Amino acid sequence: MSTDTVTDVFEEHRPVLLGVAYRMLGRVADAEDVVQEAWLRWSGADRDDVREPRGYLVRITTRLAIDRLRQIKARQEAYVGPWLPEPYVTDFGDVVPDTAERAVLADSVSLAVLVVLESLSPLERAVFVLREAFGYPYADIATMLDREEPAVRQLAGRARKHVEERRPRYEVDPVQRRDLTERFLAAAAEGDLEGLMSLLAPDVRLVGDSGGKSRAPLRVIETADRVGRFVVGAARKGVEDMTWRIVEVNGGPAVLVLSGGKADSVFQVDIADGRIQSVYIVRNPDKLQSLSA
Repeated sequence: MSTDTVTDVFEEHRPVLLGVAYRMLGRVADAEDVVQEAWLRWSGADRDDVREPRGYLVRITTRLAIDRLRQIKARQEAYVGPWLPEPYVTDFGDVVPDTAERAVLADSVSLAVLVVLESLSPLERAVFVLREAFGYPYADIATMLDREEPAVRQLAGRARKHVEERRPRYEVDPVQRRDLTERFLAAAAEGDLEGLMSLLAPDVRLVGDSGGKSRAPLRVIETADRVGRFVVGAARKGVEDMTWRIVEVNGGPAVLVLSGGKADSVFQVDIADGRIQSVYIVRNPDKLQSLSA
């Protein structure tokens, strides 16, 4: 291949590689580092025997992500407060026109699912991502991970069962989620505790991630009364020079709050039966850098 062809082939598959790496790692910067390392290996490799570049590149990326994930897990043991994935702007556009496929991709990158994936082993997570999000056959996954196919099937079954047992129940209707998000935001801004609580499920949970670097709850807040009072109190304190906008993050609508034009926080809700079941707030500045950019 010429240098231009090598670059073009890699860039063609970059979105898939970034998608795999982010689902594996839950952090955009780590995912981008892994994809960059995959590029260095691709550009310096002997490609004469590569018949299927996409599979080859996904294999490199997955193995690099497994190694990086083991390093990250060691770092997260000392993390301050609850941990949430880094918000990831998703815009499938015309690349994924099929509604069912879009729903699968959105679900696989949702905050709720990524939090559950944190409890899998690196190999289980790799198999789950490749199988459930990208639909790779077991035989191909076995080749990518240098494992026997029966072992891969066993890993997939164990991971799927674990995820299904722990995955919160929610609906992915983007129109309803956006409507409830905007009503939630309006009630909070107006200090309307009663209106806010009418949107919340009785057992709603609020999870804040600051990493100890900004103000956010260091424990999960539960029940509509406690979550409602916390949100109203936080809204009263406000953010200096605040503006906000709705963005698509992790497959669904979210609110990006800016302070002086710089990302201050992101919050997103999950819904079921017409009520908000979970509220996620990310305020760790390290996880908002890509949104500020």
